[in-house]
Amino acid sequence: MKKDIESGKDIKWLIDHFYEEVKKDPVIGYIFNEVIELNWGKHLPVMYSFWENTLFYTGSYTGNPMIKHQHIHEITPLRAEHFDRWTTLFIATIDNYFTGEKADLAKQRALSIAEIMKIKILS
Repeated sequence: MKKDIESGKDIKWLIDHFYEEVKKDPVIGYIFNEVIELNWGKHLPVMYSFWENTLFYTGSYTGNPMIKHQHIHEITPLRAEHFDRWTTLFIATIDNYFTGEKADLAKQRALSIAEIMKIKILS
């Protein structure tokens, strides 16, 4: 039975499962695996912190995701379909494991973040 996102443990579960899908995805996986050769051991804890802050306002995240994505765009051109695919995978992962107010908030925030990045990076 699905439950809401209630804790850092739930966020870790969500992010770990989401990125397992990203790694093997034919649309965006290559960006993470080949283009930027992401260090998953460093990236995943940052994502846990980002989403904990996004959903629970912990103040634990201090980075700037826009700068990171602009840098990636300089290395390999990002396209709208990359952001759309990221959003589709993220929302599907949430829907597979969670339901409730925080799950809905996570989906809404993911859509907002992707739209803002599309506007700022692709314009």
